[in-house]
Amino acid sequence: MATAHHLTALAEEPVDHRFKGLPPDAEGLTVGALAAERRNLFDGGFTTPVLALSAESVAHNLALLETYARRHGLAFAPHGKTPMAPQLFARQLEHGAWGITVAVPHQARVCRAFGIDRIFLANELVDPVALRWLAGQLDADPGFTFVCYVDSVRGVELMDAALRAAGAVRPVDVVVELGAGEDARTGARTEAECAAVADAVAGAATLRLVGVAGYEGEVPRASGERVRAWLRRLVALAAAFDAAGRFAGLGPGEPIVVSAGGSAWFDAVADVFAEIPELSAPVLKLLRSGAYVSHDDGHYRRLTPFNRVPEEGALQPAFRLWAQVVSRPTAGQAFLNAGKRDAAHDLDLPEAQVVRSGRDGSVRPATGIEVTGLSDQHTWLRTEEGAGLEVGDWVGMGLSHPCTSFDKWQLIPLVEADGTVTDLIRTFF
Repeated sequence: MATAHHLTALAEEPVDHRFKGLPPDAEGLTVGALAAERRNLFDGGFTTPVLALSAESVAHNLALLETYARRHGLAFAPHGKTPMAPQLFARQLEHGAWGITVAVPHQARVCRAFGIDRIFLANELVDPVALRWLAGQLDADPGFTFVCYVDSVRGVELMDAALRAAGAVRPVDVVVELGAGEDARTGARTEAECAAVADAVAGAATLRLVGVAGYEGEVPRASGERVRAWLRRLVALAAAFDAAGRFAGLGPGEPIVVSAGGSAWFDAVADVFAEIPELSAPVLKLLRSGAYVSHDDGHYRRLTPFNRVPEEGALQPAFRLWAQVVSRPTAGQAFLNAGKRDAAHDLDLPEAQVVRSGRDGSVRPATGIEVTGLSDQHTWLRTEEGAGLEVGDWVGMGLSHPCTSFDKWQLIPLVEADGTVTDLIRTFF
């Protein structure tokens, strides 16, 4: 897992112009030294725009998903593409995560650089350079566990050729990906195609079949009924493969992997995975939700399974982007100094939530203020009569889609409710 040694290296990184929003007078300090000063976000020298991550909400969300996974008998490999932040990886592992999920080889390299010893790559990996690197990692570290998708015979052929050329000693563990429908994303579309892929894996000494997987978030016209129907196909595929002896390559006590679970339908995953029959080996029921860490004020707020099953708890949005009013050209219009480079905007516009007065620091709800658009470096606001917004005020905005929030900021203040910055979260994309 991510060790204190690896995270210490992050704390020793110098604070400088590379990182948006950090205090200019902190230049020359290390990240750890700046965090240790426990400055206030609003009067400690931070500049706008600045993205803040709520310390209390992050802690709450980590604990909630740990409890949820335990309650439902699920292992948990949160998708790292959402926070791609080693400090958050470490906290997820402390809260019981089995490992970390990634999407591309670069993200796997980040995980390995910070000591992650279990990685699930939710994609087929056919790049020969990346496979050579992977072979080296597996052969050098017997304790390293790596699993990735396969969804085509051609993909299996490419993986096998690259691994043989690399002189790989340990086989790469793979799961056959069942596609979520004809109009879905990746994955073999039919059970017969999945079987053909499994046959190809059986013929490749460099690969080992350990399970089945997929992503229910791509089920076309997703509903609870349609998602559960696809998940039952995935479970049936695992059972059929097991009955056919396709997991014979597993060692004593090694589990069959059955994996799914984005952040919108993990309640359905929990329901259907509870129905997995007894197989010839233990089953690792692996959930991969990642957006839960920060949650959001848009896409996932609407889709969280906890909306459907409120007795399970509630996630808390953790992001707030602070920007300053730099222009008030008319009574009905204002502009902030944050834009597309700062705010996630691929699914929903930011949501104006609070105003911090530039005169006295008082905070009030952003009543009568609406975000209507984003330019590269400006947020467009529509203001109603009585909004009382003026140049110099700070506006705190909620954001949608955590994935594209994290990837716009390389160093994010972790902030307590009173504005105290307790840490700075380093991200890698």
